[in-house]
Amino acid sequence: MNANRRRGEIAADLDGRQYRLCLTLGALAELEAAFAADDLGALVERFSRGRLSATDMIRVIGAGLRGAGNDIADAEVGAMRSGEGAAGFAAIVSDLLVATFGAARAETHPPNP
Repeated sequence: MNANRRRGEIAADLDGRQYRLCLTLGALAELEAAFAADDLGALVERFSRGRLSATDMIRVIGAGLRGAGNDIADAEVGAMRSGEGAAGFAAIVSDLLVATFGAARAETHPPNP
């Protein structure tokens, strides 16, 4: 499966099947509502803390799947398996967030000396 990272897409293996994920504007709006975030900045701030619960990962992966056109509910995502267990899900979320928002701000905008 070809994912276009320039469009914010990633490919992920879930339940032994390749899926495309993308956090479209609609998917991001879904996450804003799910996390009660006022705007994208608040959403980015929440994700940049690096502490996501299993429920958070389900929501992000579910939104990414739906953003790429897959009709998969969060309950279905919660029942899926990754070949690498919980670490595999964390890697998918991390990869999707980097594809969507770019590298961490500290990496893209180093502090001035």
